[in-house]
Amino acid sequence: MNRLLAAALGAGAGGVAGAAAAALPAERRARWARTNYAGREVSLLGGAAAAGATVATLVATGTRAGGAGALAAAAGGVFGVVDDLDPAPTRAKGLRGHLGALARGEVTTGALKIAGIGAGALLAAATLPRPGARPLARVVDVALDGALIAGTANLLNLFDLRPGRALKVGLGGGTLVALAGGPGAPAAAGLAGVCLAALPTDLAERTMLGDTGANAVGAALGTALAAGSRTRRAAALAGVVGLTLASERVSFTAVIEGNPVLRRLDRWGTRAR
Repeated sequence: MNRLLAAALGAGAGGVAGAAAAALPAERRARWARTNYAGREVSLLGGAAAAGATVATLVATGTRAGGAGALAAAAGGVFGVVDDLDPAPTRAKGLRGHLGALARGEVTTGALKIAGIGAGALLAAATLPRPGARPLARVVDVALDGALIAGTANLLNLFDLRPGRALKVGLGGGTLVALAGGPGAPAAAGLAGVCLAALPTDLAERTMLGDTGANAVGAALGTALAAGSRTRRAAALAGVVGLTLASERVSFTAVIEGNPVLRRLDRWGTRAR
């Protein structure tokens, strides 16, 4: 599918899904209401809409990478819902927190999400075409691509701490992969369209991605990256792992606020802080 057409399709699907979510009866929307970092009420339905639009758009591209991305995004969205709507959330945060709780015998929804997204990522990686790859090389590719997809899903969630931040990362990443070309380009373009459509309400602090949307968008972006060359995949995996490890020690928000360029990009389109 043409990349511009895929981007337009993603933007249209994102707009329709967002409008449908906003039109739900108030009693159904109430379950998805949350308070954001500034004390304003936002709706996680924005994330559900983005996840649904991402899956639909990637399937509609008709490409192998799009189908694989849809599988990964669906897993990210479904297990993100489990975490978002957990009636008794734990204090465990991040990979270290949830795995530490699991080591103590406590199965958190976050641990379930890690397992579910990981399984979806491996399934998506296994469906990506690797023509000419020998069996052992194929196994290694699936393992590394699965790690890239799951890692990107988790990384996007780490960025979802301020209005529009995760969507800007998804939009920027999707646009770069689309412009670079390759098997994942149409899927990346479609994802960029979805992110663009979701930005206005997220920036206005009416909606937020939550785990549902951030994991779905991140998994889709990771799959588009995994469809590329071995060099591109290795570089992307190194970047994802490095940023994830860094997040355990430093605050992304503090780093962004301390850099004038990043701060301006982060605040673009948002309310005055």
